[in-house]
Amino acid sequence: MRFDIRGKNIEVTDALKEYVEKRLSKLERFIEDIKVAQVTLSVEGESHKVEVTIPLNGVILRGEETTEDMYSSIDLVVEKLEKQIDKHKTKLYRRYRGINFKKSLVPELESAETKVEQFKILRTKRFALKPMDVEEAIMQMNLLGHSFFMFFNSATDEVNVVYRRNDGNFGLIEPNFD
Repeated sequence: MRFDIRGKNIEVTDALKEYVEKRLSKLERFIEDIKVAQVTLSVEGESHKVEVTIPLNGVILRGEETTEDMYSSIDLVVEKLEKQIDKHKTKLYRRYRGINFKKSLVPELESAETKVEQFKILRTKRFALKPMDVEEAIMQMNLLGHSFFMFFNSATDEVNVVYRRNDGNFGLIEPNFD
């Protein structure tokens, strides 16, 4: 597994890198095909935040924890990822009843591929994207009673999405064409 460790408002020391790699490498015993783990360590005031994203075949594992100690944040985010892995493995095992089930999160199911449900689009909506700023988009989203709203950002001249987070705050999704 390759680790992409970045720091925001913190210098990522060798000790922190080693600890992150040691803790996250334990996930490989649950999943064999982890190629890369993207880790962001950040400090904001007294809080130490750890964000981990692990892309797999069709599944993205993501964990985020904030505490007053960076090492405990790392431990908590690893626990959260272990729970996600267990949840997905259980779901896959029940769906395919153990057919060709390996230690991988996304099993190779050549014989069961015909049983996989196809996603059907039941409805297509079209609407004009009005140029607006982020605050106006949040207001429009709230007026409509939706949990997300797509709009044309007048500041960046790009299509963005605002959404309501589980903690009650708002998030902004901006495209990245790298």
